[in-house]
Amino acid sequence: MDSSYLLTSFRDSLLTVTRSVTLLDVAAAIATLWALRSALRAARRTSKTTKLRGPPRTDLIFGTSKQVFESLDAGAIHEAWAREYGVVYEVPTTLGGKKIMLTDPRALAHYYARESWTYVQTEWTRFFLQRSFGRGILWSHGEDHKRQRKSLTPAFTQAAIRNLTPIFYNSAHKAKLAWEAMIDASGGNTTVIEVQNWMNRISLDTIGLAGFSHDFGALDGKPVSVAEVFDAFGSSNESAANVGFLLLTQVFPPFSYVPTSTSKLFREMQRTMEDVSTELLARAKKEKEEGVLDGKEDKSIIGVLVKANESDSSIHLTHEEVLAQMKALLVAGYETTSISMTWALLELARNSDIQNKLRQELLAFGEGPMHDHQQNSLPYLDAVVHETLRVHPPVTNVVRVATEDDVIPLSEPIVTQSGEVVNNISVARGTRIGISVICINRSTKIWGEDAKVFRPERWLEEGGIPKKAQDIQAYRHLLTFADGPRACLGKGFAVAEFKMRFLRCSDFIDDYQVVSPKAVMSVLVKNFVFEMRDGPNTQVGRGRGLLPRPKIAGEEGNYVPLRVRRYEG
Repeated sequence: MDSSYLLTSFRDSLLTVTRSVTLLDVAAAIATLWALRSALRAARRTSKTTKLRGPPRTDLIFGTSKQVFESLDAGAIHEAWAREYGVVYEVPTTLGGKKIMLTDPRALAHYYARESWTYVQTEWTRFFLQRSFGRGILWSHGEDHKRQRKSLTPAFTQAAIRNLTPIFYNSAHKAKLAWEAMIDASGGNTTVIEVQNWMNRISLDTIGLAGFSHDFGALDGKPVSVAEVFDAFGSSNESAANVGFLLLTQVFPPFSYVPTSTSKLFREMQRTMEDVSTELLARAKKEKEEGVLDGKEDKSIIGVLVKANESDSSIHLTHEEVLAQMKALLVAGYETTSISMTWALLELARNSDIQNKLRQELLAFGEGPMHDHQQNSLPYLDAVVHETLRVHPPVTNVVRVATEDDVIPLSEPIVTQSGEVVNNISVARGTRIGISVICINRSTKIWGEDAKVFRPERWLEEGGIPKKAQDIQAYRHLLTFADGPRACLGKGFAVAEFKMRFLRCSDFIDDYQVVSPKAVMSVLVKNFVFEMRDGPNTQVGRGRGLLPRPKIAGEEGNYVPLRVRRYEG
């Protein structure tokens, strides 16, 4: 038998086997290899990591991940586990994985001081961020993250925020005029307004003008492609299959390429943000070349980005990095801001005494308190804003992975699986660390027995912030803006916009979490009175968008209809 015959037979056999292999077989083989790789890594971590107590695996495939993901109050679940198992505990996750949860102030301070070097984003998170936004500040780590953050800092100084005050007011004033017209059209002194949609519009127009010197025109009724694709996430069908697939994707990122309704929405979002950002950047560069600014320095965020792109210094940003920052800012400015402002209006509608007290403080400052006033002279406004950020953080949880072995200190001892009492825990490289922001912000152990209650007075009373809460070394003792090297770069922008809007109408993911309800409150509360459409006992739930959003429980869609009437003194 000659060699050519043997080669031909082998080739034919190989082709036969290849044709019989389906895509599912390939996926199963890849998943098996991935699981084997993960198991080998897990064996190393298990031998070097402190064995902690924690809840049992309630689902063979998803551990406790699906239970937490689908819960209307994931923070309460984590708080109950912390009470039972200690201030740090271990939870089972998807496909046999594990995650250590931190709720101890000293452990949190240790973690945040080392974030971006010892504790970094998971493989899935970086995969998702690069695919969605590019290699910008959200994706970067270590020295690369430090360089990108330094290049953006000039756009978020107090002086830069002060210059944006007119923009915050203008967007809120447009909403005020539109709401007055809606009330007039109703034939009475009151009407029902779906406020979440309006907060979306305010947020988009404000980030467009303040960030990119561009008016999207959402408040004028213009259709905006980026808003339409963001809103589509809230109206998509979150089936059990989609939730399960999302959780599997977090373990095996290539699964995100499988066409599902959610993955299609993400691809549409990526295309839309790329188109919008490319167009805005090209326009900004053209205006600079043509001398539209008349020699003046553009201090908007896009102006700072263009300057960093053209710089040869240590803060130079590549073209790809500039586009990545713009896309991230669009999402942060739209999602986190509108969510926080909607929650603020909801809480005022549910608590008429708080609403009245805030209105009286705002009215005492006349038509429009400036940036310095709302920073220093409106204590109750400040309290309402920070209570909203405490009770309703837009980003509710964080997961990181250790890049090296570490020892995390604790402020109080815990009992391990073996019954040993320890004051610190060992963490092996590759261990996942989780933080439930909403749990810590609302923890009765940290914030006192009334931690779940919306009570702005706690920020004004002597001793109103418990000692345990003061041990949280973050902005105003809240994890809403994160802490450490990845603390929210836009928190000043965020809080200022939040305050300024409430002043005019009452009557804004780490790094780029632009939550900003002050400006909205500054404009709306002085001019309108807010009530729940169906009475003060209306149940409020959480719906899904890119981030969890408020909604009326039992109703379809992420809608928040409030009864709005003019304030007439």
